[in-house]
Amino acid sequence: MAGLATTTPTGQPVEIAGIAGDVLSQLVDRIESIEEEKAELSQDIRDIYLEAKGNGFDPKIMRQIVSLRKKDRREVDEEETLLQLYKQALGMAPPTLQ
Repeated sequence: MAGLATTTPTGQPVEIAGIAGDVLSQLVDRIESIEEEKAELSQDIRDIYLEAKGNGFDPKIMRQIVSLRKKDRREVDEEETLLQLYKQALGMAPPTLQ
């Protein structure tokens, strides 16, 4: 947080119980800065999904596509096979002929 002293009046770094206040302050400042950037990026992503919806695309399906594109093809194939198998077991899809 801004305004907290990380140095003594003589300019020496504050250290309490072995914790260097100046180093800790710098790390926290960096985290806070990145958290702000992350919030801005999240808003940008939401805006893109809203734009997509306005163009007739389904944001829920687009999120699934984005998730799938992050995975290895074999992993996707395995998940799709298991999903189909589970749907068949629950009577949600016709069984496949073997």
